[in-house]
Amino acid sequence: MNVNIQTVHFDADGKLKSHIEKKIVKLNQFDDKITTVNIYLKLDNLVHAIKDKVVEIKVAIPKHEFFVKHSCKTFEESFDLAMNALIIQIKRRKQRMAA
Repeated sequence: MNVNIQTVHFDADGKLKSHIEKKIVKLNQFDDKITTVNIYLKLDNLVHAIKDKVVEIKVAIPKHEFFVKHSCKTFEESFDLAMNALIIQIKRRKQRMAA
C-alpha cells in the first residue's frame, strides 16, 4: 500500500502526519488489495477569518476507487470523520461483492 500525504498552502507538523499514518495502516483490515491512498490536507475559506480544515482521501483498489471529503475545525477531527466514512464505503463494497 502506497500512502501519499499532500498539504496545500501549508506544512503539516510531525504530530499530524503520525496521527494519519497510524490510522491509515488500519485500512488493510478492511481490504488487503488497497494499492494507493492519497490524502489531501487543505485550508478552506482563506479569505475569511474562519479557516476550516479540509481532508480528502482517495483510495484505489483494482477496478474500484473510493473518495471521501470532510471539513471541521481541526485536521485530526476531519481526518477521523473521513476515515469512518471511507471504512463504511469499503465494507459496503465487500458486502456487495460477497452477495
